[in-house]
Amino acid sequence: MSALFDYRQIRRAFSRAAGSYTDLDEVQREIGARLADSLDYLDDPALALPTPEVVVDLGAGPGHMAALLQKRWPKARVLALDVAPGMLAQVRGQGGGFRFNPFAPRPVPVAADARALPLADRSVDVLYSNLCLQWVEDLPAVFAGLRRVLKPGGLMLVSTFGMDTLIELRQAFAEVDEAPHVSPFTAIGPFGDALIAAGFKDPVLDRDEFHLGQPDMASLMQRLQGLGATNALAVRRRSLTGRQRFARAGEVYERMRKADGQLPVTLEAIYAHAWGPPPGAPIRVGGIDEVQVPASSIRVRKR
Repeated sequence: MSALFDYRQIRRAFSRAAGSYTDLDEVQREIGARLADSLDYLDDPALALPTPEVVVDLGAGPGHMAALLQKRWPKARVLALDVAPGMLAQVRGQGGGFRFNPFAPRPVPVAADARALPLADRSVDVLYSNLCLQWVEDLPAVFAGLRRVLKPGGLMLVSTFGMDTLIELRQAFAEVDEAPHVSPFTAIGPFGDALIAAGFKDPVLDRDEFHLGQPDMASLMQRLQGLGATNALAVRRRSLTGRQRFARAGEVYERMRKADGQLPVTLEAIYAHAWGPPPGAPIRVGGIDEVQVPASSIRVRKR
């Protein structure tokens, strides 16, 4: 089966966008902040949870959230994972504009793909991932990997873009030709199904819609490019979108202009948080339930 996404294009696009990302990511930061609200569960005295030792920001981008996680838990080892070399270079710099205390620990940048995490089993206390999973086609496999590295009782927080994201832009291009110009996004149902299949404990899902505006389609496309959110489909049109085709799509989009003079831009955010289950809970990998238990828990009968 052919791949849905061109992962080399994803790495290239986000590396190119590393320098401009922080100036354009207001909505991404807002979604990330709402996702991070669930971190307060860890401060609930009734749960009596230990202070996290290993914290992972998956798809860390320029490192803004990784820096805040390090500030929240200064004694923790915070790993900023990203697939784009340009983003990791930003983490090594100022952490997305966040000024570090030169005497305090800093997040560790790690080149990593969400589909194959270079982390040990049951090694992570908190796994945070804001707007990374929309670039993954096999959600069940990725959730199985996240479950693998999360400690029993560890907290996972993830967000992704939902299927109504950029729906206006998708409709505008759909009236022009049949070639895909906008990457597909998941619905909340399949996202939740993949989370449950991986065997996480007490999963909770939520969603938001953001209704924004842009003066014209060219401005929207430039903004998406500045964020690295370009069309990364493996079957995308390889040549530049022709001027006539772009102009026709712009005319379709123009019919959607609102009374405030702006073209509508919809972003749907899906949030989820869940806990690492106890050892021995089944995990579904490739449609098969697998069970892992610590060797120390296996009793050996002496003869």
